[in-house]
Amino acid sequence: MPALSLPRPHRDDVLIAVAGLLGGLVLWLLNLYMRSGYVLGDTRLPLVPLVVMSGAELLRRTSPRTALAVGTVALVADQCTHGNLATVAMYTDIMYAAVLYGTPAAARRIPVVTFLISLVVTIGSLAWFRSPDALLIGIVTALVVFVPALTGVSVRNHRDAAEAARLRADQTALLAEMDRTQAVTAERARMARELHDLVANHLSAIAIHSTAALSIGDPETSRTALGVIRENSVEGLAEMRRLIGLLRTGGADPEPSSSPTLGSLDALIEQHRAAAAAGGLTCVLEDTRAGGAPLPAPVELAAYRIVQESLTNALKHAAPGPVTVRLGQAGRRLTVGVSSVLGERPGPRAPGSGAGLVGMRERVALLGGEFEAGPEDGMWRVRAELPVEEGDGEP
Repeated sequence: MPALSLPRPHRDDVLIAVAGLLGGLVLWLLNLYMRSGYVLGDTRLPLVPLVVMSGAELLRRTSPRTALAVGTVALVADQCTHGNLATVAMYTDIMYAAVLYGTPAAARRIPVVTFLISLVVTIGSLAWFRSPDALLIGIVTALVVFVPALTGVSVRNHRDAAEAARLRADQTALLAEMDRTQAVTAERARMARELHDLVANHLSAIAIHSTAALSIGDPETSRTALGVIRENSVEGLAEMRRLIGLLRTGGADPEPSSSPTLGSLDALIEQHRAAAAAGGLTCVLEDTRAGGAPLPAPVELAAYRIVQESLTNALKHAAPGPVTVRLGQAGRRLTVGVSSVLGERPGPRAPGSGAGLVGMRERVALLGGEFEAGPEDGMWRVRAELPVEEGDGEP
């Protein structure tokens, strides 16, 4: 069996015990006692409670309940001798430490018990001595037991309040860091979506037509492909400069004032018609919306980007046939649909990473809409429903 070991006393407790013991010895050497003529009249006897109380001081922080029990026994024994003021002073410190370092239950009970003891001693002294001077006994008792306990409660409450404030500050700092991290992550995701949508369609057209120019020996076809490559390169660079300019200015607007809208879809589809002709694709716009108030800017931008990315995906993967863009509005919801033919097609194809579908889904989710994409009846269909009320999300 392992040997039992007492808890190691705190350094401050050792200093208090040594100081109390030395002070009591000085008082004993100077014959400064608290009373005379008691039951145990030997002047050496007050040293015993003094030493025991000093030993209890070593446990005031590590074992406050044990220290209080031992100190109480030593204090009672001291009352049967001439008495030593240092013994009583150390007991007040043990009472204070029992409340400050003890359990929460002890911190609640000790002040109540010491108050009742002080009250009983005061009433008993008045009944026994029947003199106003007996009040001094009750006052001294309260000073020895109740006042230190009350002081311990006050200090403990302040300590607990400071600890609670520190924990709240740590939690606030943690929440602030989490908010900052989420804000940075959301901003990075928004920048990634915007960057992808700005350049993906242009780069896809460049990849397809450059492959065609290299693989086809017809000079006229190569010249046409190079023209498309140059056009997409210039437009991609222009949009890239616009995004870089927005990032450098650091404006508060969530989107630049020149953000594309649904009114720009005709130009977008016309541009894709020229790029898709080599792959046997035909782009068609069917807008069944009735004229009305303009839609919120985030909704128009999200719808435009969904159409743009869908056309880019069709340019990279669709088989020859129609690519149909449909716009409709029912009540307060805008419907965007793009369909293209599934299957293999001749000619060069550009690889895809799937980031476009992820970006479209994120845009719709941020606006509180619904998004679905997948094969259906030999067609690849993309469909999104966007609420047209102003929202807090950023597309």
